[in-house]
Amino acid sequence: MLDRILGPRVPADLSAEQLRGYRLPTLLFSGAALLLIISILMPYWHLDLKAPQFPDGLVVEAFVNRLQGDVVELEGLNHYVGLGSFDDGAVFERSIAVLGILGLAGLLGASLFVHSRWVLFITLPALLFPIIFIVDLQWWLWNYGHNLDPLAPFAAAVGEFTPPIFGPAEIAQFDTLALPGPGLLVAVAASVMIGFGLWHHRKAYKPLIEAAMDTA
Repeated sequence: MLDRILGPRVPADLSAEQLRGYRLPTLLFSGAALLLIISILMPYWHLDLKAPQFPDGLVVEAFVNRLQGDVVELEGLNHYVGLGSFDDGAVFERSIAVLGILGLAGLLGASLFVHSRWVLFITLPALLFPIIFIVDLQWWLWNYGHNLDPLAPFAAAVGEFTPPIFGPAEIAQFDTLALPGPGLLVAVAASVMIGFGLWHHRKAYKPLIEAAMDTA
């Protein structure tokens, strides 16, 4: 079973030109793993908010495990609208985010030794990670906007709403602009590298797999 997962070994008697085809997936998967680790240090989501009482605007940046910026001021606005505290959102996700991303990078490292189609299953979590992050963030935005405290002063006036994950929006007297952060863009770049890595991996190792099946 282990041999089936690891797949065929690269022949030793190959030219430098032929070896480059096998090294390319390694470089792409390794680069993607490095990008994912770097992304931990960057914000994944950026929110600008303007309101009459804050003419200079407020800025909040979401890292994978914390918020940064004018969080206290925005929490005060949330109280009047009826939004829940940021501390209560995505508690589980934030608690595992850093170790989870390091784990994804570790899977990409393990994929360097896999020369079979099993590489798809090993790299798939890292490939889909940006999509999973976006879907989870949008769910939490929906959850906040649809669970307003009815006792809040402006809850009835605002009503239920779904803040867009990206782009401009108007919520009562507040104008917001949500943008992807550099961390998310780096994670997307990692996914693109994984996609190219899988394509080159199949191109390089499929002939070896077929040859091994023919001789079996």
